Amino acid sequence: MKTLYTAIATVSGGREGHVRSDDGLLDLDLRMPKGLGGPGGAGSNPEQLFAGGYAACFESALRGVARQRKKALQGAHITAHVSLGVTDAGKYVLAVELHGHVDGSPLEETRALMEAAHEVCPYSNATRGNVEVKLVAE
Repeated sequence: MKTLYTAIATVSGGREGHVRSDDGLLDLDLRMPKGLGGPGGAGSNPEQLFAGGYAACFESALRGVARQRKKALQGAHITAHVSLGVTDAGKYVLAVELHGHVDGSPLEETRALMEAAHEVCPYSNATRGNVEVKLVAE
């Protein structure tokens, strides 16, 4: 693999700690969400951070696929739903739903772009076979 970029972030305190990137652009508290029995409050969590990263990466892949297909996108957005679950065996797992919208595009065309983006997105390639990912065209 030829490395193109390496992101570096350090967390201290786990889900109730703090995360900071080496360049200081990411610098925020982490809080256990109420849905997981925590206090909630000001702070993010690993699932939100993953959702934001996946959505950004996936939309870039979608736009790249559209460019290759000579399709101009007036507007598009991806919303990532990242769920933390537990199996019957007690193993923690993630599941992802990627909801995509492309202005003025029929659902079947949006779906086709999303399927193509899913083949090239680095997050999709990293999770394939490990995380259930559902594509939803809107």
